[in-house]
Amino acid sequence: MSRIGKKPISIASGVKITLDGQNIKVEGPKGHLERIIHDSIEVKMEADQLLVASRLNPAGSALQGLSRSLIANMVNGVSTGFSRILEINGVGYRAELKGSNLNLSLGYSHPIEYPLPQGISAEVDTKANRITVSGIDKELVGATAAKIRSFRQPEPYKGKGIKYADERILRKAGKTGKK
Repeated sequence: MSRIGKKPISIASGVKITLDGQNIKVEGPKGHLERIIHDSIEVKMEADQLLVASRLNPAGSALQGLSRSLIANMVNGVSTGFSRILEINGVGYRAELKGSNLNLSLGYSHPIEYPLPQGISAEVDTKANRITVSGIDKELVGATAAKIRSFRQPEPYKGKGIKYADERILRKAGKTGKK
């Protein structure tokens, strides 16, 4: 049995959960999310908590912790939301937001124009060269931040590129001089 899967999910105030068979809908002050849970997982609602249980088959026990984490992320997303901070390092590297498009100048011969997905918002701090990606769906926030980072990944010699704010780049020594 999963230790994480056994933990109850506490429901924050202002969050409404609807269970319709294997379909779970979560509505809160920031929006609403919907997900279909695997058939081998059973979700029960008791007072102000959700309980996730497996239906005694190998797939159920394997998916219990995952399902509990996905549902907990849905509840946290509609109540508080998620964000990811990216830092841009490099001379002349910058970002600006025009409507729902993120324009990036990353040292290529052309600017990169990235349209933000539905449900994702971004803020650009031009002085600190930071991009804050935020939304209610944790998977989508992480995927969007990873896509933006993939346009110019940080290189190990000078650290130029786009990195997560909490990421540590392992530096390599450059070329040594003549002997």
